[in-house]
Amino acid sequence: MGFKNFKHHLFARIGLLIVTIFIFSALIYSDSGNLSRLLLLGLVILQGYNLYYFLERSESEISIFLKRIQEETLSESEPGKQVSEPIYPEFEEVIENVRELRSDKEAQHQYLKTIVQHVTIGIITFEPSGEVQIFNSAAKSLLGVNQLGNINDLKRVSLPLVKTITELRTGGRDLVRLVRENEETQIAVYAIELSLKGETFKLISLQNIQSELEEKEMDAWQNLIRVLTHEIMNSVTPISSLAKTLEGEIQDWFKKNNVKIKDEELSDFHLALHTIHKRSDNLMAFVNEFRNMTRITLPNLKRVQIKELIERVLILLKYEIASTDIKIKLDVIPDDLRITLDENQIEQVLINLIKNAMQALQAEENEIDNPTIKIK
Repeated sequence: MGFKNFKHHLFARIGLLIVTIFIFSALIYSDSGNLSRLLLLGLVILQGYNLYYFLERSESEISIFLKRIQEETLSESEPGKQVSEPIYPEFEEVIENVRELRSDKEAQHQYLKTIVQHVTIGIITFEPSGEVQIFNSAAKSLLGVNQLGNINDLKRVSLPLVKTITELRTGGRDLVRLVRENEETQIAVYAIELSLKGETFKLISLQNIQSELEEKEMDAWQNLIRVLTHEIMNSVTPISSLAKTLEGEIQDWFKKNNVKIKDEELSDFHLALHTIHKRSDNLMAFVNEFRNMTRITLPNLKRVQIKELIERVLILLKYEIASTDIKIKLDVIPDDLRITLDENQIEQVLINLIKNAMQALQAEENEIDNPTIKIK
């Protein structure tokens, strides 16, 4: 092993130096000539210098090696070229271990960095000075910012957001309204304050909860619709039933009492009751379809005479039209024109169209002479 070789070299030098000193000491008290003593003295000095150089070189190279480890500047191509040969194997092993640790550390760093960049929740970390350390892809997309050097740079996006981010403490949460490109977004902001290696920083997570709010709003609307449709059905059902009953009883009363009435008046009276009954049924059908807003109902198609359908709508709106100066002109060619459609849905459409037209004419600032709605 390298360190054993190092010790062998060291002990050999020390041993040889001791032997030389011992011989030199013996020569001093012997009858040997001065030349022999000078040669041995020179040898002692040379061996002493060699031992000093050996120890100094080893200490220097170990210091350089440790400094390189501390600075993490180990050469990957020449791991031990500047290290003493006797202890090189151990140095090489240490170098390989350090490299492996650095490689594992870098791999873990890249792994965590990739995770942070790909999570769907926006993440921002910054120091007390405001300098941003992490600004992931989700946060960039949510805020519409590609680069962020300081947290205060977000003021150009939203002042309330920056205020919330800087004031929140560990465990705090708040809701911020963000408007981008005329589109409103509700962002949930969460904060955690951390301390790492004596340095403090704040971690902010941002989450777009607009879809969750819209979903809850839709649930609330659906609950309201269910309540309203229930109340409307309870109110409309008796009207339809009474109109149908009244229509039958009046016909029976006319026949029983032999009451004479003009055919035209009887026809209008009968048609009015029939229209009330029919419209009530259609309204109930419309409410039933409206009850479930998430389902698109299939139309109930059948052949319908257009003129009869429009006249029924006009009778329904007769008194509302009479309260205005608006005239209605109906022109259907031919009179018996029939079209395949959903009678209930188209009837509701016609009612809305005629009412909208009447409101538009009444809303005109300049009065129109002989306001007329033409239906062709």
